[in-house]
Amino acid sequence: MSDRPLKLLLIDQDPIFRLGLRVALEAIPNLEAIAAVETDTAALQILAEIAKEDPNQVNLVVLEFGNGRSTTSQQLGLQFCRQLRALYPNLPILLLSSVQQQGLLLAAKSVGINGYCPKGTPLPELVAAIQEVADGGSYWFQDTEAIITPNSRDARDAINRVSPHSPLPFSRLRNNLRLSGIAHIDATLAAVTAQLQVPGLPVLDRAILAGQRRELLAARWLLNRLLVSSQERQEENIPVTDELPLTPPLISTIQQRQTVSPLLSPGALQSALFASCVTKLQFPLQNVTDIPLEIDIFREDKKRELLYLILQKFANQLDELRTSQIEIDQLCEVKNTLLRDLWQAAITDFFGKFSRIQIGNQNIEIVNLLLQNTEVVQRDILNKIPLICELYSYLIFQIELNIDNISYSVVSVEAKSQALMILENLLIQVANGVVQPLLNSLADVEAIKQNFYGRQLISTREIERFRNDLSWKYRLKNYINEPKSVFESRYEIFVIVPRGIANTSVYAPRNQELEKLSNIPLVVTLLLEFSDAIAPRLKSLVAFVGRGIVFILTQIIGRGLGLIGRGILQGIGSVSLVEKNLRRNSDRPK
Repeated sequence: MSDRPLKLLLIDQDPIFRLGLRVALEAIPNLEAIAAVETDTAALQILAEIAKEDPNQVNLVVLEFGNGRSTTSQQLGLQFCRQLRALYPNLPILLLSSVQQQGLLLAAKSVGINGYCPKGTPLPELVAAIQEVADGGSYWFQDTEAIITPNSRDARDAINRVSPHSPLPFSRLRNNLRLSGIAHIDATLAAVTAQLQVPGLPVLDRAILAGQRRELLAARWLLNRLLVSSQERQEENIPVTDELPLTPPLISTIQQRQTVSPLLSPGALQSALFASCVTKLQFPLQNVTDIPLEIDIFREDKKRELLYLILQKFANQLDELRTSQIEIDQLCEVKNTLLRDLWQAAITDFFGKFSRIQIGNQNIEIVNLLLQNTEVVQRDILNKIPLICELYSYLIFQIELNIDNISYSVVSVEAKSQALMILENLLIQVANGVVQPLLNSLADVEAIKQNFYGRQLISTREIERFRNDLSWKYRLKNYINEPKSVFESRYEIFVIVPRGIANTSVYAPRNQELEKLSNIPLVVTLLLEFSDAIAPRLKSLVAFVGRGIVFILTQIIGRGLGLIGRGILQGIGSVSLVEKNLRRNSDRPK
C-alpha cells in the first residue's frame, strides 16, 4: 500500500459480508471504508453529499451486482454502473462479486468498470486489486476456472482441452463453483433465519421468510448433490442426506431427526449465534422503550461500533475460557469477574489504551479515568445483567437453556432464539457500562461531544437533562422496578428488533433475591402483596356498591322523577283543556 490514504465506498446487499469486508479492509494501513451501504440509492446519496464538500474524498467504489444471482439484479447493477460513470467519470469502480459468467463480465467492462475480483479472493490479492484500480489501472481476475461457468462455450472448450488422465482442473472448477454457491447461500440463510427470530414478526412476513429459508436449504442440498461426486463427498465428510425441507408433512420427521442428531460443535454453535447477532446489529439502534439508556447519547454509528466491539471481546473471552478448561460449576463463581474483564477490555479498545484528552491545564488519560469507576459500574449495571451463567454454559458446555420455565434443547431453534436475546441484552448492558463513567466524568467535554454524541444531545442543557433522566431511572429501578421484578420472578431484558432497541421480560426463579430484600424494596413487595390480597375484595365491594347506586338511580330516583314529570305533563294538559272550554263558553252569544 502507498502512503496516500485510500478511501472506499462499499455497496453490497448482504449485511454480514458488508460488515466483515469493512472490518477486514479497515485493518489495512492507509485504507478506510468511509461508508458501507446496502442499496444503489444510498450510495448515490452519500456520493452527492460528499461531492458538495470534497469531490476527491472517495477514491474507489467496491460493489456487487444486487444479490449477484438474479438476472434482473445484474442488469440493474449494470445500469447503476452506467449512471455512476456518467455522474462521476473519474471515480474508479471495482466489481467484487459472486458473478462468474464471461458474458456479464465483458458487459461490466464495457460500461466502464475498471476491475473485477470474485468473492472469496484472498485479502492480500484483493488489497492489491484495490490499489491498482484506485491508482487508475485495471485489474481483472485472470483465473479462467473462476470466471467461466460449466454452461458456457469457453468452459466446454477448456474441459475438452483437458486430458482424460488429468481430471484435476475440472474437479477444481466444480469445487470452486460449489464453495462459492454454498458460501452465498449460507450467508443469506443466516440473515433469513435471524429475521425469523425477531419477536413480534407479523404472520405473513414469517410465512414468506419461512418459504425463503426452505428454498435456500433446497438450493444448498442440490449444490451438494449435483456438484460433488460420491468420492469427494466421502473425502469431505458431506452427509449423503443433507438437510432438505420438502413438504409440510415431512416437517415433523425432520424435527424428530434433529432431536436425536449429535450436538453441534461449540464453535459451530457460537458461530451461528454470533452471525445472527451481527445481522441484527444492522437494524436501527434507536431506543423505542420508555426507559432511558446510557448509549442513547451516542450517534448510531458509534453505538453499532461499540456493540460490535463488545461482541468481538466476548468471543475472545469464550476462546480463553475453553483454553483454560474451566469447569461448569466454576462459571457462576467467576461470572462477575468475567463481566468486569469484558467491560474493561471494551473500554480500553473503544477509546484507545493511550488516548488522552486536554481539560484545562490537565492532559488526562481517558481509559485510566474511566476505569476508576469500576466499583460503581459493577454494582449498578454489570452485576445485574441476568442469565449470564446460562449463556456461558450454553456456548461453552452446550447445556440446554431453561428460560420461561421451559427447557430448550441445545440444537433447537428456540434455544438459539433465547440465547440470542440474552446475548443482545449482554451487549447493550455492557455498552451502558462503558458510557456511564463517561457521563459521570467527561460528559460536557467538547472533544467527547463532537466525536461520540448525537446531534440532539450535544448541548449542555440536553446533556444535563439526559443525566437527570438516568438518575431517576436508577432510583426507580433500585426502589420500585427491581423489587417488583424480583417479586414477579422475571427479568427485564433489552433486545434488538427491526425498529430499534426494545425491551421484553422472561421468567426466572428469584426466591433467593426476594429473601434478601430490605428497607424500601421490601416495603414495595409488601405493598404489592397487600394490593394483590385486597384488590379482589375491593373490586367486589366496588362492584356491589356500584350496582346499588345504579339500582337507586334507575329504579327509585329515576322512576320517581318519571312519575313527577308525567304528573306535571298531565296537569299542564288539564289546565290547557279547562282554558279551552272557558274560552269556548265565553264566545257563545248570550
